[in-house]
Amino acid sequence: MAFVALDTAVRLGTDALRALGFDGSDAAIVLDHLMDCELRGLSYSGLARILSIADRFGHTPLTGADMRITRESPVSAQLDGADRIGYLVGRRATEIAVEKARTSGLAVVGANRTWYTGMLSYYAEMITGAGMVAMLASNATPWVAPYGGTEPRFGTNPICFGFPTGGEVPVIWDIGISEIIHAQAVLAHRTGRRLPPGSAYDAAGEPTDDPVAALSGAFAAWGGHRGSGLGIVVQLLGMLAGSPAAPPQLEDFGMLVLVLRPDLFGSAAEFEQRTAEFAASVRATRPVDPAVAVRMPFERSVAVRADRVAAGGIDVEPAVLEALSELTSMH
Repeated sequence: MAFVALDTAVRLGTDALRALGFDGSDAAIVLDHLMDCELRGLSYSGLARILSIADRFGHTPLTGADMRITRESPVSAQLDGADRIGYLVGRRATEIAVEKARTSGLAVVGANRTWYTGMLSYYAEMITGAGMVAMLASNATPWVAPYGGTEPRFGTNPICFGFPTGGEVPVIWDIGISEIIHAQAVLAHRTGRRLPPGSAYDAAGEPTDDPVAALSGAFAAWGGHRGSGLGIVVQLLGMLAGSPAAPPQLEDFGMLVLVLRPDLFGSAAEFEQRTAEFAASVRATRPVDPAVAVRMPFERSVAVRADRVAAGGIDVEPAVLEALSELTSMH
């Protein structure tokens, strides 16, 4: 791994996104999401994702079409993403949901015709920062086999919940439902690494640790039948948002954003206080290992992000740096 100063990483990422055709404001939005992944230790969804975006534009070019609302009520909206990348569509869907919830108390936004919706906790942090509760889900191209099977039937399908705590670290739980996600397999291929045992099947249904074979086969569901069932639910929520049952390769994902104000049920301040107190009680749980304290969801991310900001840089795969530099120089 190579240590890269934050300003250098931002400059490199911006140049690469601009080389792919993103204008200044869109490049900034996309890069903010990718850098947050890097700062939180999720490098497979960070700068390396720009290379996957370039691959996608190799067969389906960047579109300049405008996102548009096709259905709307005081508490809902359906957003046609116009094949724009999910970092842009997801952010807009979240902004619409927050704006409507401020007025109506709750809101739900469904977005479709998008891809790479990214890290749902990024949007949940926007929502909890506004003092509201979040539930988000996004489906994807079928890459994951249901429990007991070896063929892909649903996406890696993240689902996320967020709760405000009145200024402390929000409670955010964000998971994908497969043993590994698509970005991890792609990065393993770029860097010549193998996949963890038990995480994937090849096209013939045999277990594999070869990322190329896995990408043409299927990933295993996380948590057996539990993760498989959750993956099916998220696939259906994405369909509710407007996606087909089986979105084509990196096309027409469906994303659902639900936002509500805590004061629909009582005092928002009291709810935030009780949430913070509950979080403290979880942290105070007697640990299995005295050297490893019990944490709440999202606290690791916040701590890692703070450490990397303080260090002034991130660790990036040399192969990714080289490819990004080459991409920039070619355009």
